[in-house]
Amino acid sequence: MAAISDVEIWKPLLIVVVLYALIFRGFKGRAFVFCVALTLFISDAFVVKELKSSIGRLRPKQAQTVRMVQLEKASPKFLTLFKSPAIRYSDESDRTKSGSSFPSGHMTDNVVIATCCALFFRRWGWLCFVIAAAVGYSRIYLGAHWPSDVLATAFLAAGETLLIVALTELAWRRTAARWAPGLFARYPRLLGTAAT
Repeated sequence: MAAISDVEIWKPLLIVVVLYALIFRGFKGRAFVFCVALTLFISDAFVVKELKSSIGRLRPKQAQTVRMVQLEKASPKFLTLFKSPAIRYSDESDRTKSGSSFPSGHMTDNVVIATCCALFFRRWGWLCFVIAAAVGYSRIYLGAHWPSDVLATAFLAAGETLLIVALTELAWRRTAARWAPGLFARYPRLLGTAAT
């Protein structure tokens, strides 16, 4: 569970996926990466940050004693998967280490990516929600979030993503025809396929 939640372990894979989308998936891949990056930026810089500071909900490990699983240090980070994790119980030192519990940044990021995958790559994109659900469960398992935090964050992130992608689609339709008519003629929609 700790490995599922640790983004540092998965960064090399994420970089490969982004490069694949940019290089081999054409306009659709580049539009996908742009929408994900834009939504993650808005979400992390404004929505999650502001809600965490204004709501200020304590995490389970800050409010009570919970079992915590910590990965051993390794370089490169993915080698930690081959080491036994350390298990301890939260104490007073954990009460000031982390920020507020709601919304979950991990859950927000994964639901944003999963929602964009479902919108752009419908056939297999929905499978990304399995990864998002696993990350959400791992955050509960590790005592980082309450179940209600994870569930509410999933709905918040999905709604936010749908809104931002819809506004991006609207901006594309209104500006691309004027500023890039040749490209717009081939790709009148970000989410659609090329015109035939």
